[in-house]
Amino acid sequence: MINAVERKIEQYIAELDDTKVSSLYKKLPKGKRLRTKLILKIAGNSLKAIKTASTVEMIHTASLLHDDVIDDAYTRRGKISVNASDGDKTAIMMGDILYSKAFFELTDISPLVAKVVSNAVVQLSLGELADVELSRKFHINQEAYIKMLYQKTASLMEASAEAGAILVGKNREAYRKYGRNLGIAFQMIDDILDITSDSKTLGKPALHDFVEGKVTLPYMYLYEVLAEEDREYLVSLHRKRLNEDEAIWIKSAMKKYKIIEKSYQEAKELVVEAIELMESMGERDLSNIAKAMIEREF
Repeated sequence: MINAVERKIEQYIAELDDTKVSSLYKKLPKGKRLRTKLILKIAGNSLKAIKTASTVEMIHTASLLHDDVIDDAYTRRGKISVNASDGDKTAIMMGDILYSKAFFELTDISPLVAKVVSNAVVQLSLGELADVELSRKFHINQEAYIKMLYQKTASLMEASAEAGAILVGKNREAYRKYGRNLGIAFQMIDDILDITSDSKTLGKPALHDFVEGKVTLPYMYLYEVLAEEDREYLVSLHRKRLNEDEAIWIKSAMKKYKIIEKSYQEAKELVVEAIELMESMGERDLSNIAKAMIEREF
């Protein structure tokens, strides 16, 4: 039924009757459609579920378009980003168009679903702002980092699961918690992969987050265990275009102090909680989605 969601998004885009928008949309990589999978697994294949998944995916895509402008990212999932190919202004406006069309379609689904998803977009925007502010200097504020992850990434995952539950009268609080845990862990693991994966796998340069100013959990844990001189060196590399020796130093230090394992364990605890919650409710498919997230090689 994911194909039905793709067709519905294409219908929404066609309804805009704008050749430029249609052309830009065709350029965009589709991604994992994880939010769609959650909604359809929870709510089934009704038209309302398909419409909800379609609007959520449009919102997610809009946020990525804006995120690429903020981060000066020139690739997205291995493809040239819209801001790189067509400019920042076009990317921003394309994001605004997708947001606006999604909100317009949400009003026809359910007032409660529209409220839940719209609130997630408020959180998402606050998270984007927090991400920008936190990236200005090196920091070790784990509480602020986790809050930002929740707002920027997990809030829409949380809303997807909750919206699916609302559509079919399931326990919205339980699915909301599942989505929240999954979303925070998903971004934590994504942050780890930025360090452990090569550029080809990532579809962007390795260690890109640190170069862009993002201080993710592994860097905070690394800072905690380093001697003072090495701490100063790590901070000096923040927001710096790294040469090969500098990148190797970071990765070697992460390996020496088992930082990746420690960071992964924190993400795994959230996922295990989500798995246990879904298995207690007989939601085997949702449990398997969570399991797939932590069964990776780093």
